[in-house]
Amino acid sequence: MSDVFRLDGQTALITGGASGIGEATARLFAEAGAKVVIVDVDEARAKACAASLPEAVSFGCDITDESQVARLFASIQTLNILVNCAGIGLVGNVEETAAADFQRLFRVNVDGTYLMTKAALPLLRKAHGNVLNIGSVAGLVGVKRRFAYCATKGAVIAMTRQLAVDYPTEIRANCIAPGTVDSPFVEGYLEKYHSHEKEKVRAELNQRQPIGRLGRPDEIAKLALYICSPAAEFMNGSIVTLDGGWTAA
Repeated sequence: MSDVFRLDGQTALITGGASGIGEATARLFAEAGAKVVIVDVDEARAKACAASLPEAVSFGCDITDESQVARLFASIQTLNILVNCAGIGLVGNVEETAAADFQRLFRVNVDGTYLMTKAALPLLRKAHGNVLNIGSVAGLVGVKRRFAYCATKGAVIAMTRQLAVDYPTEIRANCIAPGTVDSPFVEGYLEKYHSHEKEKVRAELNQRQPIGRLGRPDEIAKLALYICSPAAEFMNGSIVTLDGGWTAA
């Protein structure tokens, strides 16, 4: 039974693969037998992560830079799985959101996903592979003072569905929409916006999920493994929430 969750002989590229959900996914995919390609803007951290995994390689890459993405894919001969995990956040309602910040979020969360997917598609079509986008519940429901972030994650969800419509027999495209996950992403948010009240806000984030706690990166990674494995061959164009009951409430 466990063989249906194996990724032996497959190559998986993970953006944002040096920390948080991306790192947890890289580690689990490697454990499942995949050759992992860790792509991150933090080249040193990506290299260290790859060095701790069998057959893993790393690349420093700014996924918003088309020329860097092209150089990255010039080094990749085969690809079965693309996990678009790299992303950034921003706090602010529409009036508080500067145009430059709005555009920056779209460059990373949307343009980056577009550039990586477009570059990977010829290899993925050849392999009948997978695109897995890491979205957010913020793409499905309104979250207070997350105007730009909600907009970008809504776009990621829409792109996922559209890919499944255009290439239904050539690739599979799916999306995980997590709730708040205990990760460096959240730690960075707390440090930037709530450095004087971290524990208070951390408690509020825990309670935002009806289950009463934050998610863990390894929990998202386990769902990612299922979606990208042979066990999920009938799954295409799906947006799967993993949010402790947030969107059910």
